[in-house]
Amino acid sequence: MTSPKALQAASISALPQYVDSLIIITPDLALLPEEFKESLLATAQHDKRIGQKTLLLVNEEAPGKRLILAPTGPINRDYDDVRRYFDAAKQGIVEALQAGAVNPAILVLGHDNERYQQALSVAYLGACQALWQPLEAREYHGSSIEPIQSITMVGEFDSHYAHAIAMGQYAARDLCGTEPERMAPPRFAEYCESLFENTSVSVEVISDTQFIDENYPMLSTVARASYAVERHQPRVVKLEYVPQGDIERTLLFVGKGLVYDTGGADLKVGGAMAGMSRDKGGAASVAGFMKTVAEHQPKGVKVIAYLAVVRNSIGSDCFVPDEIITSREGVRVRIGNTDAEGRLAMGDLLSEIKDVAKDEVNPVVFTVATLTGHAARAMGPYTALVENGASRALNLSQNIAHQGDLWADGSEVSRERREDYSFIAPKTLADDVLSSNNAPSAITARGHQFPMAFLAVASGLDKHGASSELPIPYIHVDIAGSGVEGGDWQHGKPTAASLASIYATFCN
Repeated sequence: MTSPKALQAASISALPQYVDSLIIITPDLALLPEEFKESLLATAQHDKRIGQKTLLLVNEEAPGKRLILAPTGPINRDYDDVRRYFDAAKQGIVEALQAGAVNPAILVLGHDNERYQQALSVAYLGACQALWQPLEAREYHGSSIEPIQSITMVGEFDSHYAHAIAMGQYAARDLCGTEPERMAPPRFAEYCESLFENTSVSVEVISDTQFIDENYPMLSTVARASYAVERHQPRVVKLEYVPQGDIERTLLFVGKGLVYDTGGADLKVGGAMAGMSRDKGGAASVAGFMKTVAEHQPKGVKVIAYLAVVRNSIGSDCFVPDEIITSREGVRVRIGNTDAEGRLAMGDLLSEIKDVAKDEVNPVVFTVATLTGHAARAMGPYTALVENGASRALNLSQNIAHQGDLWADGSEVSRERREDYSFIAPKTLADDVLSSNNAPSAITARGHQFPMAFLAVASGLDKHGASSELPIPYIHVDIAGSGVEGGDWQHGKPTAASLASIYATFCN
């Protein structure tokens, strides 16, 4: 795995000699450095594109004679946010790359407003997002398809922190964006083992299908049609980071890692299966979060992550609606739709991690998943945060959303409601909970909220609400709308959604 390197420079005059281009990101030409302002304003008299779109200009004063002007557009309206800098950096770095630059520098201007306090880091992350190429492409073509060798940021910022975020996002994009055979469950686990080799994050991989059957019956149900194909057999990946010194908070994650989702017996048809190799985006973001942890090594924060890495295959042994499965928690689950498999794959791991959380210091539990089309329909390109009462009492989702606004990792906050629990209530005495209805979530009222209620009941977390003897804050993180660029699940670049905002909230 590779990634561009962030450096730090005090001023344009102090740029390293190897820098071969300068990208200036600005909302206003009046903010340009004096050494470039006069010539650019003169050029603007004859080229109305200056300040309106990203352009490469030949400039004798610029390193490598390459000056890229990347305007942000307006930044002062109520609805503008730091993505203006993120997007401008993406456009600027692509222009530099196409011009043949390999060691660009980025100068960010006009970020003195409080909501743009992370603009330098965000610009760097935007550049990294634009430069990433898929793992399969790198393995086939070689590293030459990512020719940028370094990125130098002009100004004072925490380059170590930003680079740690970038490394985690890079890994998350690899895991999410790689095709289903190259990243089948065993190979997903192997990538994780390699990713954390010689780091502070420990890795345990569970591959024994009998153990999975006995201890994670809902995950086993989803995976059982894949058992006949050895290379598709499930893996449970457990990651753990223990900081040096005192522990002040414990973060516990369960990630949905559906390396391919056919829909099972409720088969996805009409082209809806395309892109379902990215249904592992939740587990990918969690693994990326752990990579950032390994690089940054935050003090006072312990992190535990369980990844459910499975394939929802179709075949003679696939599970079907109307089956009743007894979960690890002892809850009898009636299957409503086999295409609502992610909550099943995560539910037993959530039950186990809930039990772990009981003995940890100030625990916060997360499920992270590309779970519902409803999240994408309701929230668009933003992550949906659905929290329980214990989390709401601490304003945790609000804090994550605030950090997301600063780190170009936006989210919208939802909450559990009584209707969600009524929706999944059993209809007979044969079962305790219904996994889902049989209509698409995108046309189901509260389609991204009620799955959180199912996860809480199936795992036993519903017994740890705000008024219980042992409250456990729980946030369900649905990245179905935010996990890839442009909502294009077949071709869009993965975004590692929720990584930066959750990390900034708890580990900065």
